[in-house]
Amino acid sequence: MRDAWRLAVGTLTTVQVRPPAQVTGATAGAAMLLAPVAGGVLAVLAGVVFWVGLWLGLGSLVAAALAIAALRLGDRGFHLDGLADTADGLAASYDRERALAVMRTGDTGPAGASAVVLVLLVQVAAAAQLGRLEPVAAAVGLAGCVVVSRAMLMAACLRGVPSARTEGLGAVVAGSVGRVAAVGATAVVTATLAGAFAIAGWPGNEAAGAVPWWSAPVVVALALMTTGVVLWRCTRRLGGVTGDVLGAVVEVSLAAGLVALVATAG
Repeated sequence: MRDAWRLAVGTLTTVQVRPPAQVTGATAGAAMLLAPVAGGVLAVLAGVVFWVGLWLGLGSLVAAALAIAALRLGDRGFHLDGLADTADGLAASYDRERALAVMRTGDTGPAGASAVVLVLLVQVAAAAQLGRLEPVAAAVGLAGCVVVSRAMLMAACLRGVPSARTEGLGAVVAGSVGRVAAVGATAVVTATLAGAFAIAGWPGNEAAGAVPWWSAPVVVALALMTTGVVLWRCTRRLGGVTGDVLGAVVEVSLAAGLVALVATAG
């Protein structure tokens, strides 16, 4: 479990930890189950920055942009890079090997740049919409969506989801998470999020705008649907997942979760 925690934190955040002593299939699966916990560090960072920005009266758009920027600093832009590479690979060619080769180069092409800009735009715009709520509720809402987006790594690494390559991060974690464990962990994340929303909205925040507890399952459901679409497309085109695809799952599901929250909150 110690190696799994080190793998999760070292991969998903900028927090410096010692490298795992060994990385086995069991270690990789446990690391993906711990992804929401590791993502909690980033969630707190983004939530606090968002709350401070709103409290200082900077305006919801500026506060949202600063919060998303803080999130990027906290994860090194690692997932955004994966999103860009995935978009470039999918747009490059219908030939699987050619698409994977484009993703491996690391250069950002027009499709990748467009994908990053559009996804960031949705994330910032949706977070800015949360700024109309009471600041604590808004900050908790944003933080909750960050945790949910990292929880989607469990779904992306379920047993039965193949790896597109025989090497790399994707090959290590692909198919490493058991279905029962993933369902249980997702239920815990959803229940915890619902509880956090309920606490943030009590007492008296309803007048200023709060996040209802039932927004939590809606956020998780839309994030899961978005993850499923990304996995379906990448499995058909690439033959499975890669580390880049996992990054794309995180970023796209964050955008989807924030949109779901905006639609149900206030």
